[in-house]
Amino acid sequence: MGWQLSPHIADILKKGAAFEGIRRDEALALLALPLHGRETYALMQTADQMSRERFANKGENHFHIGVNVAPCPLNCSFCSLTVKAGIFTQSMEFSEEQLLSWARQAGASGADALNLMTTGNFPFERLLEIGRLLGRSVATPLVANTRDIDHKEGEALLAAGFVGAYHAVRLGEGRDTPFKPERRIQTIRVFKEVGLQWMNCVEPVGPEHRHEEIVDLMLLARTHGATYSGIMRRINFPGSPMSSHGMISELEMARMVAVSRLVMGDGPRAHCTHEPHSASLIAGANLFFPEVGASPRDGQPDTGKGRGQDFMRCHALQREMGWNPDLPSNCFAPGRQAGVK
Repeated sequence: MGWQLSPHIADILKKGAAFEGIRRDEALALLALPLHGRETYALMQTADQMSRERFANKGENHFHIGVNVAPCPLNCSFCSLTVKAGIFTQSMEFSEEQLLSWARQAGASGADALNLMTTGNFPFERLLEIGRLLGRSVATPLVANTRDIDHKEGEALLAAGFVGAYHAVRLGEGRDTPFKPERRIQTIRVFKEVGLQWMNCVEPVGPEHRHEEIVDLMLLARTHGATYSGIMRRINFPGSPMSSHGMISELEMARMVAVSRLVMGDGPRAHCTHEPHSASLIAGANLFFPEVGASPRDGQPDTGKGRGQDFMRCHALQREMGWNPDLPSNCFAPGRQAGVK
């Protein structure tokens, strides 16, 4: 029995497959498709084909190192590293020996980047010291994941050896966090001005978020030229104040990953999803984050002993789905920054 896509959906997928980047109303139409419908699988196939063509089957792995554990007073509702969560009552920074060991292990495992994450109240100068320390010891590109910064601090990150920074305007910003979206965007502009690559994900997605606010953050990533973007769902840690909302499934996440891939068009050098899973690897995602150290999704101080997945697991998932983690990174190759053809 034959079947055909509706002409409207077929036109959107054709436009997406041509790397033109789809409009807001078109992205909303795709997010409204039935989760188990044939058109949703056609959407995922389109996104998958785009990524395999542009990323040449490279499976990217950017290693998350959570530098410190602390009861952060900024109290974002989705984060386990807060005073409000009540899980961690003492501040602790992982030792330099431990950070170096993780960084060297990551290099030996073929990491494409090291993402150094801190809580929002971590001393910025200390992050710079750690960047300089790791920069002298490993060749893997360094990416900072820290609080909002100004222009001078952006230049300091660059001078300390960082080549990029992960930063996101969170879903529920200003409601579930104490931050204004405008301040987040100002920091993203700083990255561009000083020459740091900007890394992004639409996160942390939960069932309570409207499609409109999700799509608006996808468009923000395209507008500001993210090196990569994608989708991360919210993980409800034990006792999370967000638990009453539930969580989206990996299949729902894969549909969003696919829509995000069509929105991003020809700009990105990778497309991410978190936490690692198979479904999104056939929906446009090729980038995972193996994890150690602190994680805002975990009740363990070292997520490598908790929820975090290691290189072996991430590589196995990618190989099973036809992505090769052994190829060189597309994100940091000269002349391959976002927006550079």
